[in-house]
This record gives sequence, structure tokens and C-alpha cells, in this order.
Amino acid sequence: MHSLSPSYSTTLNLNHILSPNRVAPTRITVKCGYGFEPFSRSDWQSSCAILTSKVASQERNGGGADHVPAVNGHKTGFTDLNLVPIGNVTVGENNKLLQPKPLTISDLSPAPMHGSSLRVAYQGAPGAYSEAAAGKAYPNCEAIPCDQFDVAFKAVELWIADRAVLPIENSLGGSIHRNYDLLLRHRLHIVGEVQLPVHHCLLALPGIRKEYLTRVISHPQALAQCEHSLTKLGLNVAREAVDDTAGAAEFVAANSLRDTAAIASSRAAELYGLNVLADGIQDDPSNVTRFVMLAREPIIPRTDRPFKTSIVFAHDKGTSVLFKVLSAFAFRNISLTKIESRPHRNRSIRLVDEENVGTAKHFEYLFYVDFEASMADVRAQNALAEVQEFTSFLRVLGSYPMDMTPWTPSSSIE
Repeated sequence: MHSLSPSYSTTLNLNHILSPNRVAPTRITVKCGYGFEPFSRSDWQSSCAILTSKVASQERNGGGADHVPAVNGHKTGFTDLNLVPIGNVTVGENNKLLQPKPLTISDLSPAPMHGSSLRVAYQGAPGAYSEAAAGKAYPNCEAIPCDQFDVAFKAVELWIADRAVLPIENSLGGSIHRNYDLLLRHRLHIVGEVQLPVHHCLLALPGIRKEYLTRVISHPQALAQCEHSLTKLGLNVAREAVDDTAGAAEFVAANSLRDTAAIASSRAAELYGLNVLADGIQDDPSNVTRFVMLAREPIIPRTDRPFKTSIVFAHDKGTSVLFKVLSAFAFRNISLTKIESRPHRNRSIRLVDEENVGTAKHFEYLFYVDFEASMADVRAQNALAEVQEFTSFLRVLGSYPMDMTPWTPSSSIE
């Protein structure tokens, strides 16, 4: 897989917002869809009282709980991926538009002063689907591109960004395992989710026709999701994988590649001055990516709207307790929406001595589970209290509103 680097300078400079002597406060005010709500981790833990005892939930009174963000920060659905306004860009030499350069690890120096506008980190270059997901999750936010998933996590931890919106699974490609691992490595909380239909386009320089193409570049999943459509278009071209879809479009434009097309969004075509040779070339019109919204502090769970809770657990004696753990949810009629196993990174192999056989080696697993219940629901509290009895490790990654906005499947080519 190739790494793409633009051939022109950047307009994004974070040095002016970095303060080397800044100590991050322990309590913040978060801007959300319905206003401002101060909260802290201790507030949330005292309201839930989970994992340590079976505590009945109590109804909350007062105005604070009424300001928890609505699903995705708004009540209406979107069918257009161009959710982040195109503007406020700098014009460089030869009247070229200079887009913000993705953050690198060197940008993550000391924490900046906390500003009033909501800054949302995402992975990829401007025009990426993650940028569109950030715009759907937090309309009118300041989207901050990052060159790696890990950088987006650290940007939130170091107060460079207020939120991160990152993909967690795709309906065709499955789970994004890298982000599952990073959820454990970093101490951020899932505070929401957003689902985005994937609408791929074939992009090339102005004046280039399909017959001129010898190569198509994009993210490996995008190439796989458009394989049959490229054949239907009569394109007998080489497929080359790169870091991300928008980065592929940027690379074609920056290097004036007349024999190369990119698979990316229509917004990427606008940003980088490319033409759309074919629209909606994904093989499956139901292709959807689910993103999670991450923050430094959790939100307070509620029961007046559909909530989802994500947990991860493990047991030092292997997978023998999995049935008991799942029974804790089934007994209380709590629906699971996802279960994912991942090898334990710190203890990947477990040795078991068996008489007259020798030493058996087994993989050690972590289990990620999403279930449809709020941590304010007494059923969820009791289920996790029971789960804790069967596991050696249990962590709640977040309890957050489900994405209930409708979506329209993307149209495919004939």
C-alpha cells in the first residue's frame, strides 16, 4: 500500500493553538445539539453505579439531562454526502486551492487552549467519507483531518480536537479492527454513532476519457467494492491500493496524472478539480459504514430514547464463560447488535497443561459486544453486574444514542 503526500504546502498550522504550559481542566463544557451541559466522569459513574453492585436506576430531575445531544445532533436525516461546506480555503501558486494537510504525530505536541467552536478529528484527507460522517454527526463543526487513526485519538486526548468521528465497521468489509484495538489503548468514550451510505465515483482530470485510463487507485476496500462496476464500464485497468479515497483524488490532481483515475466521493472531485466519469459505481447499493463519535468524557445515559451500550470483556480461563456471559443478556431480554472477538494483544497465547498429552496452546481473546439498552436501564446494570462475576476484565466503552436517522441506499450503475 502506498502512502500519498501532496506536492504543495499546507494551510493548517496548529502551532498557534498549542500552549506548552496548558494543563487540561478536569471539567469541561461541551457544545451539543441542544445547548451546553457541564458534566464530569464522576457525575456519570455515580449516576450509573454499575459493575460494583446491582443498583436500581433512579429517575433524573432538573434541566441538565434535557440538554443531552439528540441523535447525531439533529432530528433530520441526510441523503447528501456533501455535509461539510467547501470554503475557507487558501489559493496558492497557479490559482491552486490548498487543502488542509492531515495531522501527523509531530503535530501532537502540548495541549492547546480549549476553544469555543467544536473541533472534530477524522482520519483521511479533506473529501474523505469520514469528513462527511463528521459533518453529519456534528453539523457546522470544524473538521480536522488526521493522517492516521491513532493521531485522531491522540488529538482528542491532547485537546487539539473536541471529538473524533472514526469508522468502526462496514456492511461489506466488516469491522475496522485497528479502531477496535485503539479503543482499548486510549481512554476515550463512545458518545454516539452515525451511519453513512457509501457512494463511490470514478474521478479523473478534466478532459480525460475512460478510454485513456490504464490505472485506478483508491483505498483497498473501495477498490473491492467497485470491482464488478469497473468491469461493466469496460475498464481493463490496473488496480492500485493507497491510503484513503480522498488521498487518491488528491494524488491524481497534484501530479496531473492523465492515465490514472481515483475512486472517491463527489466532494473530493470538487475539492481537487476532478471530473466525475461515473457516478455511483459501488457494486452494492446498500453499502453503509458505521462511525462512532469519541470524546474525553462520557455522556449521561438516558431511557427516553433508543440507546446502545458497547463493552469489552475477557476471561483468564479462555472462552468457556462466553455462554454464561451471553445468557446474562438473554435472560433479561436484551438484544445484542454485535459481538466481535479479537486476539488479546498483551496475552495472545494461553498454555494449558493436559495430562499425558503435553502443553496445549490456545489463543486468548477479547470480546467486544454492543447491546440495545442504556446504562440508565436497571436491566443493563444487573446484566453487567452478573457479567463481571464471570469475567476477569470488563470495560464499558460507552452508552450512547443509537443512530435512528433514515438513509437512502446509493444508486448503482446500470
